[in-house]
Amino acid sequence: MSISSALQTAVSGLFANSTAVGRISENIANANTDGYKRRFAQMVTTTAAGSEYAPSGVMAVTGTSVTQGGALNPSSSVTDMAIDGNGFFIVSSAPNDPVQSHYMLTRAGSFVPDGNGNLVNSAGYYLAGYQYDPNGSLGQVDRSSFSGMNTVNVSNARIDPSATTTVNPHGNLPSQETGQTPPGAAFTSSTEFYDALGAPGRLQFSWQPTATDNQWVVTVSDDAGVTYGDVTVDFNDSGANAGTPALYSNINNTAPAPAAFAFNAATGTATLTINNGAVPQTIDVAFGAPGTSDGMTQFAGDFTPQTFDKDGSGVGNLTRVEIDDKGNLNGVFDNGMRKALYQIPVGHVDNPDGLITADGNAYKLSNNSGVYSNFEANTGPVGGIASNALEGSNVDIAQELSDLIRTQRAYSTNAKVVTTMDDMLSQTTQLKR
Repeated sequence: MSISSALQTAVSGLFANSTAVGRISENIANANTDGYKRRFAQMVTTTAAGSEYAPSGVMAVTGTSVTQGGALNPSSSVTDMAIDGNGFFIVSSAPNDPVQSHYMLTRAGSFVPDGNGNLVNSAGYYLAGYQYDPNGSLGQVDRSSFSGMNTVNVSNARIDPSATTTVNPHGNLPSQETGQTPPGAAFTSSTEFYDALGAPGRLQFSWQPTATDNQWVVTVSDDAGVTYGDVTVDFNDSGANAGTPALYSNINNTAPAPAAFAFNAATGTATLTINNGAVPQTIDVAFGAPGTSDGMTQFAGDFTPQTFDKDGSGVGNLTRVEIDDKGNLNGVFDNGMRKALYQIPVGHVDNPDGLITADGNAYKLSNNSGVYSNFEANTGPVGGIASNALEGSNVDIAQELSDLIRTQRAYSTNAKVVTTMDDMLSQTTQLKR
């Protein structure tokens, strides 16, 4: 064992412990950084070559505690997200980046819309996801790569209008109002419908009780002043089908051509032809088949204002978004409709600790990270997505301060060895004097 080799060993201790202090400093500095993963320096012995009597040295091998999660903290923003379990958000350094090697993984989910509505986190990385088509389908998705992904955008969504084709009224007519002479006033209700361009109109329904028990005449008109027609409805007053339509009769078409009113007495469905375009719009109004209670009914009591099941909508502009635990980003539109816009997948690797650390709490794939794949959130090996939440740092300040004291002592002791070896070396060189 020589003085010089002992000096080299102490110097290696200085380098190793200074590296450890650097990691501790980094952890303390990022104790409040969303999604930050603690970094550490692990001491590894090095053996001197050429002599079994030479002292061993030490080096610091750095690593990151990627698999250890941080606490989930509430947030007021719906686009702030955290993964409750394993997995990563998938991000790119530019919107809709076509280069797969530019995609990375992160746990930092503090996403906000930029000027174009693209969701970007505080590190400048854009959130990637699969976009639903107008039919609400993702189509074929490659779960083993970053291909087919788009930057999640929360401003360019819109719902095109669709014409109303069906209206199904539901409600109760008061049986005691029938069979009176003279008959009482009609009960009215209305509902909105949309044409092919998304323009709204209203259909109006007038239920006139007659002097005959359990009999009504329903007249259908619109807010443009067109009366389409009327039909007489008799209701069952006893038996298993009491209160349900029994018979539709006296069908009258009063609409001016090309508008029209037709009625199928067997199904209880009126077909309105509305003259509001080069091709007239048709709407089926289902009052309820005879003997069924899935439409209009007549029982004693009060008139129940009708409710209407119907299709069709006007133009829908996005007002806000919602994100469920499966990672589906749904748009809520000003026409009252909801639509799935994106699926935010959760990336998975076999060995997260083998990922390569990048700026902004992001990670790149490596040979050591294993096979990459992505999943729908809350399925398979990955956790669910929590909206209105952010994952905090996994740094334990108490542990870091304890490590700092221990590392400082080791560094100081190695420094003492260096100065001691220097004194010994000076004494050795003075022996010849």
